[in-house]
Amino acid sequence: MKILVIQQKMIGDVLTTSIICENLKRNFPKAEVHYLVYRFTLPVIQEHPYIDKLVVFEDEFKKSNLKFFQFLVQISKENYSIVFDAYCKLESVLITLFAKAKFKYGFRKTYTKYVYSKTIAMSNHYDSEAGTAIENRLELLKLLEGTTIYNNKPKIYLTAVEIENAKNVFFNRNIDPSNCIMVSTLGSGQNKSYPLAYLAELLNAVVEKFNFQLILNYNPLQQAEINKLLPLCYENTRNAILDHIDIKSLRDFMAICSQCKAIIGNEGGAINMGKALDVPSFSIFSPWIIKKGWNSFEVNHKNASVHLSDFQPEIYTEHPKAYKEKALQLYQLFKPNLFKDKLISFLEEL
Repeated sequence: MKILVIQQKMIGDVLTTSIICENLKRNFPKAEVHYLVYRFTLPVIQEHPYIDKLVVFEDEFKKSNLKFFQFLVQISKENYSIVFDAYCKLESVLITLFAKAKFKYGFRKTYTKYVYSKTIAMSNHYDSEAGTAIENRLELLKLLEGTTIYNNKPKIYLTAVEIENAKNVFFNRNIDPSNCIMVSTLGSGQNKSYPLAYLAELLNAVVEKFNFQLILNYNPLQQAEINKLLPLCYENTRNAILDHIDIKSLRDFMAICSQCKAIIGNEGGAINMGKALDVPSFSIFSPWIIKKGWNSFEVNHKNASVHLSDFQPEIYTEHPKAYKEKALQLYQLFKPNLFKDKLISFLEEL
């Protein structure tokens, strides 16, 4: 039996949906579990023991109808028995159709009822500590009758060599990783990035209180923003920033992060990776992102998060995503003093 799980989205989504793969494999050990994702997300699911094959949806498939059709033909030849579509957009619907599986499961949309055997509506009202992003995927999995949920927490699997190499990065520089904080410095865009002046104020407070060393995580294409951040930091903070830690790949980042005391900063892929590595996290949500979807594992784990709605709930008279265009204005209201003490308390308790 072959099972295809589809998640053409960002790193956090791919990590979250990997729990479907794990639970499928643990329910059906003899089945082949294939996971279809974008290439740039592959590092977070490499070495995953519950995924038998990674199927890559290449960027060129979006640009060329011919190449996309050739990909669909290859999918049709795999003879999948079951498909779980956690993406449910036109591309994944077509993939599901060409897979010719007897059982097809996806989220309920106006068009999916014509393709899938069973669908389920996404909900924003689950109360478990896993968060709605995970719970929705587990509910999708439950459409396959008789399936047991063995685990609800995504995990990243590093090799022994990767971990040893990360330890050597610190050892060779005479740095104690337990005194290092990874910083999710910038989000994927300006409307998901805590204002630089506010972030600098938080980093100043952390270094002043604990004398921690900081590793700034960011995309090299974001260097200009980092250059704006540094002058906003106190001299002691700038001196605490480890700018000679060479992180060449996403796997390097994950291995380095796995050795740090905690990861703090903008909610997003880096924070999700930290959680999947069991690194304590403190995340700052963008004002337009739904906190309940992604503030997972904060009850019985060392994770915490803040959202503007925690302090000024009266602002939110509509769904948070309705405020996407006002994100930069709302960020200005999300001042560090609102939660600086919470961040300090979080770090004190580690």
